[in-house]
Amino acid sequence: MAPVPGVFLCSPGNPTGAVLPLEYLRRALELADRFDFVIAADECYTEIYLDERAPPPGLLQACLAAGHDWFQRCVVFHSLSKRSSVPGLRSGFVAGDPLIMQRFLLYRTYHGAPWRCRHNSRVLLRGRKMGMRWRIVGCTRRSSTGVADPGAGYSVERPAGAFYLGPMLAGMMSGLLASCSRGRILRCCRGAIWPGLTLRGEPGYGRVRISLVAPVAQCVEAAERIRDFLREE
Repeated sequence: MAPVPGVFLCSPGNPTGAVLPLEYLRRALELADRFDFVIAADECYTEIYLDERAPPPGLLQACLAAGHDWFQRCVVFHSLSKRSSVPGLRSGFVAGDPLIMQRFLLYRTYHGAPWRCRHNSRVLLRGRKMGMRWRIVGCTRRSSTGVADPGAGYSVERPAGAFYLGPMLAGMMSGLLASCSRGRILRCCRGAIWPGLTLRGEPGYGRVRISLVAPVAQCVEAAERIRDFLREE
């Protein structure tokens, strides 16, 4: 069977937390219909967002808005790792076009999953309150971490989703961060940042990723230490 061309989308994105608007997704659907390709959307951060009044739109939502009742040419991937804070479980769900799902099920059957993993996944998927709680906690961590400090030599935009910050470091190169500054930050202020260049190629040049996954007080303290370190640099 010949391979099917496809486009991969990620919303909210990693590490900037950018969210694709509904209009963007509907335009992608129009192009998929026109040029006959599949859209695969990674939506593992979709339940972690800042504004409770405006949750990120999903690809299947865009399908319904465009009249694609069978989610033609679309498949979405969700993960319990982020939604319910269980990164070791390696479980989630896939949904979309029934024809694509038939082929995916044949592939997935060969892998299987332990009974305990399936049981825990069902419990977590039914517990929407847990997803809500983790989203609120993530929002609190982001909003309480004062990293946007012009005097520190870097700038950061408040993310719309996910639990990362991707600040642009003024005058500092990602190669330098990878070979020198990251190690010095680890030694001098007992914190760590990850060079954006190793995550996203050229679009990540000059950026780093800060993950807000520790308790709130630790996130704030780490941000202050990194800020003070960059000021001295």
